[in-house]
Amino acid sequence: MNYQRPKITVIGTGNVGATCAQYCAMRELGDVVLLNTTSRRDPPKGKALDMAESAPVFGFNVKVTNATDYEETADSSVVVVAAGMPRKPGMSRDDLLAANAEIVGNIAKNVKATSPDAVIIVVTNPVDAMVQRVFDAADFQKERVVGQAGVLDCARFRAFVAMELNVSPLDVHAMILGGHGDSMAPVVSCASVAGVPVDQLIPTERLGQIVARTRLGGGEIVDLLGTGSAYYAPAASTAKMVKSIVRDENRLLACVAYCDQEYDVGGYCIGVPVVLGAGGVKKIVQMSTTQAERTLFEKSLEAVKANVAKLRELTKPTEDETKETEPSAPTVS
Repeated sequence: MNYQRPKITVIGTGNVGATCAQYCAMRELGDVVLLNTTSRRDPPKGKALDMAESAPVFGFNVKVTNATDYEETADSSVVVVAAGMPRKPGMSRDDLLAANAEIVGNIAKNVKATSPDAVIIVVTNPVDAMVQRVFDAADFQKERVVGQAGVLDCARFRAFVAMELNVSPLDVHAMILGGHGDSMAPVVSCASVAGVPVDQLIPTERLGQIVARTRLGGGEIVDLLGTGSAYYAPAASTAKMVKSIVRDENRLLACVAYCDQEYDVGGYCIGVPVVLGAGGVKKIVQMSTTQAERTLFEKSLEAVKANVAKLRELTKPTEDETKETEPSAPTVS
């Protein structure tokens, strides 16, 4: 009996995609393919070879290869969409809407054609709208399209609380609802440190400052870097989701998922707690919140709805024009 490792395709070989690929390889989550369809030159090929050459050092035994077309990624178990324009200083995630909508739409159609049973993890910003775009374009089951946002946002909040209290971040637990951006809704009422409610350990005013820093966490990194945006923590968060899927871990994670009756969302993709395992989202967990937290979530939902409305207006002509044609290869970075 031959054992076949899962195939994990990472589309987009910039900092987030390449770092995620490295994390997946180091954890031996499956054979990793880096795809960049716009260049047959060295960047993706060089990065894949460089990672493969690190295997004897880190002690992992999976294949890391590059690809220049979707056929080489066929039958992937998980496809990570990390292609698109990154944020620059002064830009919000929403500023990337038009440019990245076309990229991820084309990716979705190509993945549907070559890996129809894959779970797609979207990382491209603005991620809530991009998950909606992939969901619409790929026409996958709702369970198999998910976005990376809440894992990262929770990690930032947990890191900031750990710094404040000088405790291990492993002991800090938190959940964040809503869109990935300034309107996200941290559920402070359920945050704890080894079971101790965080609001018993940190004064209300200071806790509010930590929440605000979490909301602006991505922008803080962009400003500090000067060029480019965060990638270590986003890549690690994405790899954590890949691990939960390919190993069927059933982790309870904050992810962007399609919700209808859940949280009274009404057919939009937004950050909620999900059980993530083989096949993608197994369950959306309905959690209790305070009235203030619910109000924040509803405000965040309205922001997501507004972005999706813009998205659908932007992409409608493209969809009409390409209805009878084969999907074109996207521009990835």
